[in-house]
Amino acid sequence: MQAPDNPAARRPPFDRDALPFGGDLFGELYLSDQEGAAARAAARRDLPRSRFLPGVAVVAVAAGAAAWLAEHYGFPIILLGLLLGLALNFAAREEATHPGLDLASRTCLRWGIVALGFQVTLAQVWALGPWPFAALLAIMGLSFGAGLLGARVSGQSRYAGILAGGATAICGASAALALYGIIGRERLSQAQFALTLVGVSLASALAMSLYPVIASELGLRDAQAGFLIGASIHDVAQAIGGAFSFSDAAGSEATIIKLSRVALLGPVLILVSLWIGGEAGQGARPVWRRVTLPWFIVGFVGLVVLGSAVAVPDAVRGATMTASKALLLLAVIATAMRSDLARILDLGWRAATPVACATLASFLAAMAALWLGVV
Repeated sequence: MQAPDNPAARRPPFDRDALPFGGDLFGELYLSDQEGAAARAAARRDLPRSRFLPGVAVVAVAAGAAAWLAEHYGFPIILLGLLLGLALNFAAREEATHPGLDLASRTCLRWGIVALGFQVTLAQVWALGPWPFAALLAIMGLSFGAGLLGARVSGQSRYAGILAGGATAICGASAALALYGIIGRERLSQAQFALTLVGVSLASALAMSLYPVIASELGLRDAQAGFLIGASIHDVAQAIGGAFSFSDAAGSEATIIKLSRVALLGPVLILVSLWIGGEAGQGARPVWRRVTLPWFIVGFVGLVVLGSAVAVPDAVRGATMTASKALLLLAVIATAMRSDLARILDLGWRAATPVACATLASFLAAMAALWLGVV
C-alpha cells in the first residue's frame, strides 16, 4: 500500500541564511549588479508599508520586555534583548516577519550609530592630555590585536577577531553592530556575531562588578580607578556605572575616558572599511572609489564635529542618547532573531576565545599604563 503523500516531506529544508537581508546590515556595498539592486529597491518601494508591521511588532514587544527586565533587575538591557531575540528566533520562520526584521536590523542600526555622535565632543578628547590619550590608543590597539590573535589561535577567521577586538576596544555591543555591518554575513556568520555579542555583554557585566573591587583592593586613587575602568570595560553604561560605584570623582574621569573611546568609533570604522573593502574585489578600483564610506559612518562623524562646534542642549543630547539605545536594542533583537541557536551551539567554546583574549588584554594594558604613571 502506497504511503499517503506528505507535503511537509517534499518541503526543502529551512535555510536561515537564505532569508532576505538576514543580518546583512548593509550588504548593498557588496552587490555586483547595481542596476538589478536599483530595480529591486524600486519594486520594494511599491509594496505596502503594512508589510513591516508583523516583524516590527515582534521586535518591539521583545524590546519592551527587555527594558522592563533591565529596569527591575538591573541587568544589561542589550544582553537581555539579545537573549530574548535568540529565544524568539522561531518567529523568523514566518515569511510575514521578514520585511520588519530587515527594517529593524538594518535601518535601526544605522540611525542608532548616527545618534551616538552627539554623545562626545572633540573637546572632551582634548581634555585628556597627550600622554593619557596616547596610552588609551595603545590600550585600544592591544585589545584589537588580541582579538585578532585569539581568532587565529582558535582557528577562526580574522573577521571574528576584528569583530571581537573592535567591540572590546571601542564601545561594546554598539561597536560590534557597526563592525558587523561592515564585515557582512558573507564573511562572518550570524551565529558567530550573536555569540560575540553575548560574550562582550557578559564580559562588560562581569567587569562592572569586579574592576571597582580590584581598584579598591589595589588602593588606586580616584583618577587611576576612573582610568582603569573607563579604558578597559567595553559598554558605555557598564563602564560609567562601575566607575561611579567606586566614587563620583572616578565616575567623572571614567566618563571622559569612555567617551573618548566612543569618539574613535568613526576612525576605526573607516580604517576597517578600507581594509576589508580591499578584499571584496575593490583592489583594481580607483582610490577615490575605495574610500567611499557608508553614510551612517559619515553621519556619526558629522554629529561629533557638529556637537564639538556648537553648544548642543543637554535635552537634545539626552534625547539622542535614549533614541540611540532604543534603536540599537531593536537592531540587536532583530539580528538575534535571524540567528540559528543550533549553529551557535555548534561553534563551541573556541568561538568565545577572541572576546576573552581582547578583554584580558585591555585590562592588563590599562594596568600597565597605571604602573608607568600615565595617570
